[in-house]
Amino acid sequence: MSKEVDFYDSGFGEFEKMMKEYAEKVSEEKALDAIEAGAQEFVNDLLRLPRPRSRITKAGYTHIIGTFALERTESNIKVGWGKYYGPMLEHGTRKMAARAHLKPLFEQNKEKYYKKMTECIFG
Repeated sequence: MSKEVDFYDSGFGEFEKMMKEYAEKVSEEKALDAIEAGAQEFVNDLLRLPRPRSRITKAGYTHIIGTFALERTESNIKVGWGKYYGPMLEHGTRKMAARAHLKPLFEQNKEKYYKKMTECIFG
């Protein structure tokens, strides 16, 4: 039994408007490359977040911050966690308050990501 997680992407609305203006001038592949460049910059920033000390010390354990990754498919880019409980940390559960990573960092640095995408489009 799996549940779909909603992600509220307030900053992406502005980006979508900007991309529609550029769409007339840029191919779909080039636009996706630009989004990937911005998303990769976002992932790099996520990987630089401080890692709170974990009580788990067993061999092979990877902290959730070390699992942020980017996935590109034919038509979209996904940024997320490599651990199943990432969405639970981001949004919280009925037993745990949210401890967001993605949304605050994106909101703080979105202009930097937009600039990177624009540079990729227009060189």
